Amino acid sequence: MNQKKPVPNPDDPRLSREVEGVDELGHPKSIKVIEERPLTIYLNSQEIVTAMTIGDYPEYLALGFLLNQGMLKATDQVTAIDYDEELEVAVVRTTSPTNVEEKLEKKTRTSGCAVGTVFGDMMAGLEGLELEDTPVNTSSFYALSYKVNHTPSLYMETGAIHGTALCQGEEVLAYMEDVGRHNAVDKIAGWMHMNGVSAADKVLYTTGRLTSEMVIKTALMGIPTLISRSGFTAWGVDIARQVGLTLIGRMRGKKFTCLSGQHRLIYDQDLNLVVDESDKMQRKGARLG
Repeated sequence: MNQKKPVPNPDDPRLSREVEGVDELGHPKSIKVIEERPLTIYLNSQEIVTAMTIGDYPEYLALGFLLNQGMLKATDQVTAIDYDEELEVAVVRTTSPTNVEEKLEKKTRTSGCAVGTVFGDMMAGLEGLELEDTPVNTSSFYALSYKVNHTPSLYMETGAIHGTALCQGEEVLAYMEDVGRHNAVDKIAGWMHMNGVSAADKVLYTTGRLTSEMVIKTALMGIPTLISRSGFTAWGVDIARQVGLTLIGRMRGKKFTCLSGQHRLIYDQDLNLVVDESDKMQRKGARLG
């Protein structure tokens, strides 16, 4: 298994390019913009979805998407993940066909859309789900926020992108970026599965909004704590409370808000020792977003 820590690579020429324009004074200006390219994901012989992505870690994205959508179970044996860069196709192969392939094929033939079926399966996966009550120190939140904000990234180079980090304590284990926050989470899920990384004592840190789908994917991955510097949706909060997920948003500077799973928090951070970078980061985000 590949144990190398995946992190953003802003110097990869495939992921962004220079575009010429003018600024507010009409002066010539060159900036980097993020690339988007399609990735069509197959489960064995069944085409599942075409996602728009920046193109890095396609194997992790394909595997993580299928896992997070409930199309693959932990017990399904993955024999290979084949990626064709020219065709922009990733095929996840298993030892035997899954029931999802038959379900999607039937749904596609009858209505042309399987989105409702897939989301229903994701919601069904939450029934009876129990997350570990692993305590988390609030001091680790500030340490992780600092590390993520100071990691070289495509966001700092181009904006228009979301990042997600898998963390343990104050350590960032993996950091993924993509044009869609869900893609970044799926890459994390794929990396965890391929490397046999457990979820019970982990924290997921994301720059994106805490929507229902973000909460569902985090819970289905078995990660008990989800943190974001962005805000919440009401349904996201409802689902987090339903499954007992610790949900923390608006993590900026010294401040954060926890709307679910407060029982895991250990308030060990002296806020007088926290460097408040919120104003600077918000100004940078306003320029790049």
